[in-house]
Amino acid sequence: MTGKTRILLGVTGGIAAYKSPDLVRRLRERGADVQVVMTAAAQRFVTPMSFQAVSGRPTRSDLWDSAAEAAMGHIELARWAEMVLIAPASADFIARLAGGRADDLLATLCLATEAPITLAPAMNRIMWANKATQANVSTLISRGVRILGPGAGDQACGEVGAGRMWEPIELAASLLEPPINAGLLAGLNVLITAGPTRERLDPVRYLTNRSSGKMGFAVAEAAREAGAHVTLVSGPVHLQTPTGVTRINVESARDMYAAVHRHIAEADVFIAAAAVADFQPVTVAKQKIKKQGVSVKLDLEPAPDIVRSVADMAKRPFVVGFAAETDHVEEHARSKLKRKKLDMIAANEVGDGIAFDCDDNALTVLWPGGKLEIARAPKLDIARALVALIAERLPPPDGSPRRGARKRRPTPPADPRARLRSRRIRR
Repeated sequence: MTGKTRILLGVTGGIAAYKSPDLVRRLRERGADVQVVMTAAAQRFVTPMSFQAVSGRPTRSDLWDSAAEAAMGHIELARWAEMVLIAPASADFIARLAGGRADDLLATLCLATEAPITLAPAMNRIMWANKATQANVSTLISRGVRILGPGAGDQACGEVGAGRMWEPIELAASLLEPPINAGLLAGLNVLITAGPTRERLDPVRYLTNRSSGKMGFAVAEAAREAGAHVTLVSGPVHLQTPTGVTRINVESARDMYAAVHRHIAEADVFIAAAAVADFQPVTVAKQKIKKQGVSVKLDLEPAPDIVRSVADMAKRPFVVGFAAETDHVEEHARSKLKRKKLDMIAANEVGDGIAFDCDDNALTVLWPGGKLEIARAPKLDIARALVALIAERLPPPDGSPRRGARKRRPTPPADPRARLRSRRIRR
């Protein structure tokens, strides 16, 4: 055992493969143990011997290598890896990975591993912009695959635009350096809600909304990166659970309310990112409601107000709400902050092409006496900035809690605010 981070570097066919031996060197400089796996197309650009020389390990490329496969070598490699980085990731490989193909060693390893997978795309700008490629990338992101790049600039084909693989030093730093919010919530318990709820009308129909859950899942990932123990209560979504996060699946607002109150006593921070239904049917039909050519009247009643119920607790955690608004965003958010007695609220504009089903977002974060604008960026970056702000606003562990707040555990590993003093949240 070397104690080094074990990285499986996949190299696919593309002119950017010439950068990959330098990438191996950069990863090893940061203390990584690197095993290179090449596709057949990659060997048209760089030789396996080049990677063996810089990695100190024989390069693997053949799924049907009789010597390696005698001991199920591809499974052994899949279990060995702590991280998988594909650099460069060609359009062809991205398509094969999105389709779940296992037609060569590298694709098979990606299916067989439980390690997080990161792609560094590299291709012609038109190939990158093609709707098929973008759909494949979106599919992979929804499965938890991380995408680094591509960058923009001059390309080998003579064109200029997005499609360049990030430089090796940039990739190595992004992969191995801790995130900006590392340790800010170390040892704390964070309870998060995410996604929509479904309120049943009959056995086949329900009321819901357009929330994809991506923002809430990003907040869960960012809180876990910050060192928290994270429990995520999620409505019906098609998203992969962030690594290290405990997930509880629910359907209705009542279900989510019950799940939250089963776990709230242990929470130091509660973040209500779910788009919970405001109303639910008074009664649920036992049989499918038949279409009879006339209008149907639905009797609705208020659904449980989960964030308000937590904020009203005598001993409560630090409470963060979300406000998705179509107009007068800050005005409505300020009203909700005061009305529901929240410690903080994150507000954003929603609508067609804004926030819903998107991979980026922008927030206006408000708290009593303060405000911060977090500019549009990928949702994970937005979530990291929000988590950093929450850590800054938490009362000190040995100080007097704010009125109505739950006193934090007496011996957390460190004061999260102390770690943040030298950092600034990027706007």
